[in-house]
Amino acid sequence: MALVSEFLGQLTLNFGGESEPKFPTVVAADNFDPAKDAARIETAIKTKGVDEQTIIDILTRRSYSQRRDVAFEYEKRSKKDLITALKGALSGCLEAVILGLMKNTAQYDATEIRASIKGLGTDEETLIEMLCSRSAAELLEIKRVYKEMFKKDLDKDVAGDTSGDFRTLLLALVQAKRDEPSNIVDYEKIDDDARALYEAGVKRKGTDVATWISIMSERSVPHLQKVFDRYKSYSPYDMKESIRKEVKGDLEKSFLTLVECFENKQQYFANRLSEAMKGKSAKEKVVTRIMVSRCEVDLMKIRTEFKRLNQKSLYQTIAEHTKGDYQKALLSLCGGDD
Repeated sequence: MALVSEFLGQLTLNFGGESEPKFPTVVAADNFDPAKDAARIETAIKTKGVDEQTIIDILTRRSYSQRRDVAFEYEKRSKKDLITALKGALSGCLEAVILGLMKNTAQYDATEIRASIKGLGTDEETLIEMLCSRSAAELLEIKRVYKEMFKKDLDKDVAGDTSGDFRTLLLALVQAKRDEPSNIVDYEKIDDDARALYEAGVKRKGTDVATWISIMSERSVPHLQKVFDRYKSYSPYDMKESIRKEVKGDLEKSFLTLVECFENKQQYFANRLSEAMKGKSAKEKVVTRIMVSRCEVDLMKIRTEFKRLNQKSLYQTIAEHTKGDYQKALLSLCGGDD
């Protein structure tokens, strides 16, 4: 059934010429009535103690554009802004999920990046996840939205909050100059890049990080997949082992994230979710961010990868590591137990 639901969930959206398959768990609801939804939410918010279940049932089972329609109808009937009303009615992790859903994917990503570099100290883990896992088309849209929302340039904010080779790599990614995938396989370029990565790292003393950055931030994903395969004919180590030997700290984490996403992005997110729910209680921030940001993108496929890696469903794992209304919201976004 997982494969059938994955196939049925596949939609294709165009991102500026780049066509990416979509495997969402949250899709547009049938027989959608935004006025009815708005009335139910208004009643739920006014209820003594707040009827969180109704809010969860509606907002986690509507597409982003449908949620916007509900917000419009809510404002029309109550003369209040829905987001402000939800902020007042909800709290904690549930509030973070529901307010996250009221943004589109690019707005949510931009907000998470902004939060990771605003104030004292940088949340490098979030910054690495957000910038290293997004496609060039997604990053261009995030940059545009970031400027619109915060009246600041993303690259300037990233530059001001990071340093050294780590900053150089992130800025190269933010430039979004990655090649478009091509139907023509350039074997000579694959070989050249594989040899260049080897000669810039494992073969020499010290690492020519600039070469690694330029290849990993500019080449298309299908090309890099072939490069990493070819790389093994030059190096005694695969690309990930080479990264671990050559660089450390945030730069190491960034390169590893890039390679993992090039190889299998949904497996990367499945691993992140698995790591975030290892202990007795979940790392809610990481779980919330992935569930909200991927539910209309590829969470169906992440779910499949999660079960393959853990021999346990994402649904079951969330049920074991979270509780209350937060758990109910996440399970609804998950969309099923397979």
